[in-house]
Amino acid sequence: MTDTLLQLDSLSAGYGTVDVLQDISLTLGEGEFIAVVGPNGAGKSTLFKTISGIVTPSRGTMTLRGENLLQVPAPRRPHHGIAHVPEGRQVFPTLTILENLEMGAFVNRDRAAFTQNLEKVFSWFPVLKERASQLAGTLSGGEQQMLAIGRGLIGDPAILMLDEPSMGLSPAIADEIFNRLVQIHRTGYLTVMLVEQRVAEALHFADRAYVLEAGRIILSGNPADLKNNDRIRQAYLGM
Repeated sequence: MTDTLLQLDSLSAGYGTVDVLQDISLTLGEGEFIAVVGPNGAGKSTLFKTISGIVTPSRGTMTLRGENLLQVPAPRRPHHGIAHVPEGRQVFPTLTILENLEMGAFVNRDRAAFTQNLEKVFSWFPVLKERASQLAGTLSGGEQQMLAIGRGLIGDPAILMLDEPSMGLSPAIADEIFNRLVQIHRTGYLTVMLVEQRVAEALHFADRAYVLEAGRIILSGNPADLKNNDRIRQAYLGM
């Protein structure tokens, strides 16, 4: 049985007095690839912001390897192994590719480890190595997404959280990035949480999935079973 890495129990969170997430319970095992899917406004991004500490829950618990994550301030959570690749990529446009990657390595001040992780990122995304001195703002959308993922990976995280990595990309580029993520996951035993509107692709790549609607988890389980669920087929797969 896979060891539990992250666990959320009866978690509610939102903005001001309004809870966007309501009574969320989910688990993420070591080395798992899970997808969180659902329509716009379902609370998927809020879920990631809550895990990374940007949003404070109103109730519930959240633990990482048994440690109470709610007692860890947001700036310290990357040091505990949580890497959040936000929606819209958010690279530093006036910094080079290499400088962006160095920004992601602040959680690990071991220069030897940085060099080793940098070579891994460059092997996964060769275009970043070819253009290491190029300003991030001059990259294409797909290249910026690769850089954002590389920046998340370079600190050797326990969990890589990816928020809508296919947004604004052509289907071919999005597929290339998905395939690369699966390769990284399989070769590096990386634990991945993916928020994605491309439901068919997310279910194809994930080990397990959660369906979020109106701030609540309405379904969860094996992707193959979810694909055969009439509600999922009609609402998300166009069947």
